[in-house]
Amino acid sequence: MTPPATTAIRVLLADDQPLVRASLDMIITDAPGLTVVGEAGTGTEAVRLAAELRPDVVIMDIRMPGMDGIEATRIITQGAPDAAGVPRILVLTTFDQDEHVYGALRAGASGFLVKDMELDDILAAIRVVAAGNALIAPTVTRRLIAHFARQLPASSAAAEPKNAPGPVMLAAITGREREILTLVGLGRSNAEIAAELSITAATAKTYISRLLTKLDARDRVQLVIIAYESGLVGQR
Repeated sequence: MTPPATTAIRVLLADDQPLVRASLDMIITDAPGLTVVGEAGTGTEAVRLAAELRPDVVIMDIRMPGMDGIEATRIITQGAPDAAGVPRILVLTTFDQDEHVYGALRAGASGFLVKDMELDDILAAIRVVAAGNALIAPTVTRRLIAHFARQLPASSAAAEPKNAPGPVMLAAITGREREILTLVGLGRSNAEIAAELSITAATAKTYISRLLTKLDARDRVQLVIIAYESGLVGQR
């Protein structure tokens, strides 16, 4: 019996370098279950095509002329009429040289792709975020966010968006949820959280699901950012 066909993951490519787009197009098109639905050479074009084509995943370069990838990510992730219609954003970066990765994740990206990643890792990353998960493993998340959080200017608090995490937002969570959020911010996995708090891994997962809902976070990466920006991690 022939198994039912599955819907391919729809990918939009946003990079100002045609060669990079062509390379990604070839890699993704040749992979089963993935398809490229469009290409953008600027952030403005990426925003327009994301609204028109409704891709599942956008691979977004940070450095583009005019509107950069960070602003495009913010508009795309906040502009959809419902959560189900928000594309997942994978930031395309050189990582160790790009100080804007933190800003892109904070703007709504679910993870990052490094331009010299192995083929299988690129394809796996697309599938991970398309499934609704954060790309970065907890220990990597901790190092990434901590590194870029330390580089934020002291005056950045004055420029926080209106929906930035703070005491009012955290007032909606319980003491146990606050503990869980702090541990997520420290890069703990579900198993590590369970062991530290003497609960089951399933219970830890349930708490994290509640935090995602209460804090209106897209994924674990966003929870890490909230833990840092609300000061929970610094309180440990």
